[in-house]
Amino acid sequence: MAITDASTDELGKPAVRFSSGGWKSARLIICVEMAERFAYYGITSNLITYLTGPLGESTATAAANVNAWIGTMSFLPLLWAFVADVFLGRFRTIIISSSLYILGLGLLSFTAMLPSHSKDSNQLQVTLFFSSLCLIAIGQSGYKPCIKVFGADQFDGNDLIEAKAKSSYFNWLMFGCCISISATRLVSSYIQENLSWSLGFGIPCVSMLLALFIFLSGTSSYRSSTARGAKKKPFARIGRVFMEAVKNRRQPNLDIANPNETLLLLPHQSSKQFRFLDRAATSCGMAEIEEAKAVLRLVPIWMSCLVYAIVYAQSPTLFTKQGATMDRSISPGLLLPAAALQCFISISVLVFIPIYDCLFVPIARSFTQIPSGITMLQRIGTGISLSILAMVVAALVETKRLQTAHDDLTVPMSVWWLVPQYVIYGMADGFTMAGLQEFFYDQVPTELRSVGMALNLSIYGAGNFLSSFMISVIDKFTSESGQTSWFDSDLTKAHLDYFYWLLACLSFINLAFYLWFAKSYVYNRSNTF
Repeated sequence: MAITDASTDELGKPAVRFSSGGWKSARLIICVEMAERFAYYGITSNLITYLTGPLGESTATAAANVNAWIGTMSFLPLLWAFVADVFLGRFRTIIISSSLYILGLGLLSFTAMLPSHSKDSNQLQVTLFFSSLCLIAIGQSGYKPCIKVFGADQFDGNDLIEAKAKSSYFNWLMFGCCISISATRLVSSYIQENLSWSLGFGIPCVSMLLALFIFLSGTSSYRSSTARGAKKKPFARIGRVFMEAVKNRRQPNLDIANPNETLLLLPHQSSKQFRFLDRAATSCGMAEIEEAKAVLRLVPIWMSCLVYAIVYAQSPTLFTKQGATMDRSISPGLLLPAAALQCFISISVLVFIPIYDCLFVPIARSFTQIPSGITMLQRIGTGISLSILAMVVAALVETKRLQTAHDDLTVPMSVWWLVPQYVIYGMADGFTMAGLQEFFYDQVPTELRSVGMALNLSIYGAGNFLSSFMISVIDKFTSESGQTSWFDSDLTKAHLDYFYWLLACLSFINLAFYLWFAKSYVYNRSNTF
């Protein structure tokens, strides 16, 4: 009977490899994520249309609000991940946060039913609407970092076969999610714009109920990472290293190498970095210091991915408004919802992932001897490069749209011109998003993997906040003295192309910084690259 390393089942017993975890449980988690992604993107993909339509907000205000809301959902996981890793555990956190998530979705659907014939009723609708978004943000923020990590925990990283399967898990997780994202962008957006906003918000609520039911159905087969033998309170342990280093800041750097001490990390590689933390050696163990260095090494990578996250924030906002001004007719009397174009992001990922995982990785592995084919940082960098190309294409298409625009709201330019930027956007996601998930899962101490995934999500949170800030500031300055704002509600007079060119330039500069930091990065474990 093979027992996995540092894992138990949900009853607290050591997990048996052949009767728990593995692909059996991971496939169930992928189905859970597919149902949740259907719910989440059923709301976010077309939210800007609801804000500028029934709620009557301007394009700039609506885009800023959507970015701020998504940004909040990407930062709150840091708090939830702390609670999950230190107090509740991932399993209980998923159940509690999912319940709050469902309540928020239900309230959102109810809000859309309310009539808004008077000023008071409209104010009530707005209040309940933003309250429901807050509840959704709280619930989704607890669910998101834990479910991905919980799925990866079903594989034993110390077993070579399962380690390869874990890398594939992140690829196929993204593949499955893209199927449901494509479906909801087509179905939900059509229902919302042509039938009923309440029904369009209610279907995601039902989908999230299904996700919780599927998750609970696999309770007896799950593995939970417990990091047996590890010290408790990882936050306190790492914090103590930083405090001791500050306390001893006037002392010279110490050589703390000790060949007799067993480490989780690689001291001969990593102890050369962040030598100021070595001053904590008088009170802290070598493993604790290397653990703190491992967390600190994530900061430059986190910062150098922020511009990518700003680019990522444009799809559910400005790309959608851009498409809404174009010729979207499929047949007489039938219009393609502008938000539905986002399904091309998912479709490109659906095509990309099987080719990447089944063809590219085995070929690359034969040359590099790396289980994942290429390193995680190489994968992330490739996606960042593609995101630059996506913004260049978006800027060129928007320039073409403005050139052909007339005074009316619909221009005689087909919406299919936007497809290339969505496809390149999706390919960038296939590299960078999956790469970041695996990177922040693998490169943190085992006990802090929920926090690691929350750090990954916080990149997108910071990107959305920065996008919201940039749009608000640019809108203010470009509309002064009677000028037309880059984000004017009449997009035939606006200049989204200028904004896209700005993002392309920032992305190019950011890529240079990323390559610099990635080149000097030292991986924490010898079998992960």
